[in-house]
Amino acid sequence: MLTPSNPSGSLSPAALARLLGAWNTGGSAAYRELADVVRLLVLDGRIALDVALPSERALAETLGVSRTTVTAAYAGLREQGFLSSGQGSRARTQLPHRMAPAQAPGIVAPDGVLDLAYASLPATGEVVHRAFADALTELPALLPGFGYDPVGVPVLREAIAAHYTAAGVPTSASQILVTSGAQHALNIILRTLAGRQQKVLVDHPTYPNALDAIRASGSRTVPVPLPAAAPGTQLPGNGSLAGNGPGWDVDAMVAAMRQQRPAMAYLLPDFHNPTGRVMSDLQRRRLVREAAGTGTVLVVDETLRALDLDGVGTTPLAAFSPAVVSIGSLSKSHWAGLRTGWIRAEEGLLARFVATRTTMDLGGPAVEQLAAARLVRDFAEPLGARLEALRGNRETLLRLLAEHLPEWSFERPRGGLTVWCRLPAASSTALAVLAPEFGLRVAAGPRFGVGGSFEHFLRVPYTLPEEQLTTAVLALRAAQDRLDAAPQLRRTLKEPEAAAIA
Repeated sequence: MLTPSNPSGSLSPAALARLLGAWNTGGSAAYRELADVVRLLVLDGRIALDVALPSERALAETLGVSRTTVTAAYAGLREQGFLSSGQGSRARTQLPHRMAPAQAPGIVAPDGVLDLAYASLPATGEVVHRAFADALTELPALLPGFGYDPVGVPVLREAIAAHYTAAGVPTSASQILVTSGAQHALNIILRTLAGRQQKVLVDHPTYPNALDAIRASGSRTVPVPLPAAAPGTQLPGNGSLAGNGPGWDVDAMVAAMRQQRPAMAYLLPDFHNPTGRVMSDLQRRRLVREAAGTGTVLVVDETLRALDLDGVGTTPLAAFSPAVVSIGSLSKSHWAGLRTGWIRAEEGLLARFVATRTTMDLGGPAVEQLAAARLVRDFAEPLGARLEALRGNRETLLRLLAEHLPEWSFERPRGGLTVWCRLPAASSTALAVLAPEFGLRVAAGPRFGVGGSFEHFLRVPYTLPEEQLTTAVLALRAAQDRLDAAPQLRRTLKEPEAAAIA
């Protein structure tokens, strides 16, 4: 399969046909159905940008349709800005520079498209800028060296170790590997611990880029569903869930570890992406005990741990066992553009991670690591204002959802950046396809699951300011109204089966 991280430059007719799956449902004209599914594949990242699609004749022959159908579909995609308009039959994928939103009552679209497919915040500007300015003054001390350091510059590793120690997890610099973000860290861990045909347990739903990484490593995903809210606790339109909600199904996770014997488990216990849930200390303690008995390495993604909006204050999972592997990052707490992450593990295991890392790259940029060291040492400096702004954004989004989409239901997140909404019908992909017409981009629920799950769900971040959140929710309302008026679109725009993760 063609992915954004491994583009081939062109897509064969057979490869595109596999991605399209059962695209021709008969719900509308064939060319429209074909264009809709290709557009979704581009928006969802399953077809990379600047990739040449098959010629009209070749694709028509492979799909068993007339060339006119493919020609009309490509023409529509060119008009919408998803295909290049150059001469020749090999159109190349692209994103529109500006997608004009459809006119809908009450919507004042901003310049361009609001992007809610990403749950990220802008930089804590002054803090990040000052860290880089300070880093430049420290750079001369590193210049006499070679500049290659696959483990990470010592000052950053020491700062990260001190950060863990202060959180109740005694750590030395020798237990830290600096990486180019959390995704880089996960790829290193997967290549070391899992690999071909080995099993990786995940909570379900989970972070979509992690699912992509697991699949790319050749590992087999073992999804364990997060439990649904008990009847009567998840109320349409107000997100009411008492306490910490339904949490995790630890019994099911333990059973999966005992029966499936996964090599590792990838978990997000702190303000889980996408649900915002928090795993209790009691559940953490039991998982650590059971994982030790089955030989499963617990890999914990703590990227969102600092975004504790309600003062939950759980214990880091690594505090219960030195065998736990922790992934951290500055992407959510400070700025994704820093591209700085890390792995914390026992020294023996960390040495294996370092050996794997050297087959992938020889280390990160020195200036970025020096700046990151400054930020980690003063980790809490920007968090007060950032958390206060996020609390306001969360309340705004929950109020807007309750007011404008009362038929949706949702859990109130304890922290993190997103609200996980349950839709009244299996229409998440259809909404994702329609949303750009109303000036909005969202990630369909199946991106967060295995095998096409979560068509009833949509993740909505509260990372935008209040005015833009209002525009975004009104756009979702308009897209929902269009679906309600033409329910056949749900069938027409359903996610292709062939594109689901096996």
